Amino acid sequence: MSDWTSTSMPYLAPPVEGAPSDVWGAEASAQGRRGTQRIAQAGEVPAPPAVAALLGMEPGSPVVVRRRIIELDDTPCELTDTYYPADIARGTRLTGTGKIRGGAVALLAELGHVGVRVQEDVTAHMPDAEERAELHLAENEPVLHIARLTLDADGRPIQADLITMPARRQRLRYEIRIG
Repeated sequence: MSDWTSTSMPYLAPPVEGAPSDVWGAEASAQGRRGTQRIAQAGEVPAPPAVAALLGMEPGSPVVVRRRIIELDDTPCELTDTYYPADIARGTRLTGTGKIRGGAVALLAELGHVGVRVQEDVTAHMPDAEERAELHLAENEPVLHIARLTLDADGRPIQADLITMPARRQRLRYEIRIG
């Protein structure tokens, strides 16, 4: 049995008026836990091949990345690298390591970029040495990897997330609304 159920829905839409500005912290708190995150790196980088494929661009094209270490009760539970096309994110708070009130999704909405469709691919694999160290994993523990792409109403990719989490500590829940 997993000790955390992970859902994507709260992180895909800008927060409504009066909602907590830290969605992860509020979700963890509602379950009697402590959720925090550290932004390990932010700035413009060349798009790695996997990110370029998600965003529909050439590898090496400029993108903005925010690398985060997500913690639950002071234990790393997720590594999330979020990438944005440079023409959307360049010169915004997305390039810095400071927290963004309401989150990046709220900032994107302020900038006129609202996600309306999300695609997620989930795979499992053995972690590399860096993932194993960051997530405090034993040698034989697998991880789940989520590649998430958020598209706007015109079908333009506005955000790509590469998420790595310990498989034994997660249960993924998907809610699908039709119509």
